[in-house]
Amino acid sequence: MPTQYQQPNTAARVATAAIRWLAESGISIAGTRALKVRGRKTGQPHSVVVNLLTVDGVEYLVSPRGNTQWARNVRAAGFVETGPRWRRRPARVTELADDDKPEILRTYLQRWYWQVKDYVGGVTPESHDGELRAVAARIPAFALTR
Repeated sequence: MPTQYQQPNTAARVATAAIRWLAESGISIAGTRALKVRGRKTGQPHSVVVNLLTVDGVEYLVSPRGNTQWARNVRAAGFVETGPRWRRRPARVTELADDDKPEILRTYLQRWYWQVKDYVGGVTPESHDGELRAVAARIPAFALTR
């Protein structure tokens, strides 16, 4: 797995902190959800805000910035909790193979392209499967099982 990771700048970190607080309080902005995952080094819980995608009744986590800390933690833990503080829902996670990602990436981009266009390697919601497969190794994606 390539270790590409595009770190957010200070303004993005501040905005993300505010959106995370809202998501943990049960207020979703454009489909955001609070995600809680155990850290792979410390074992301590970490909270982040993510866009949780649902396709055919299955929920997916996609990390458009690449191999982020939360994506590495999810991969190591194999288990996450989503939702507001008072109603977190546990789920097991399974990382998708690169060949299984094009449909998920396309659907994710159709919903959140305006938000992630600078991080996804030049692909768009109209990109064909070959283009999506070309960037799939740099964009971790996970299926959640409740």
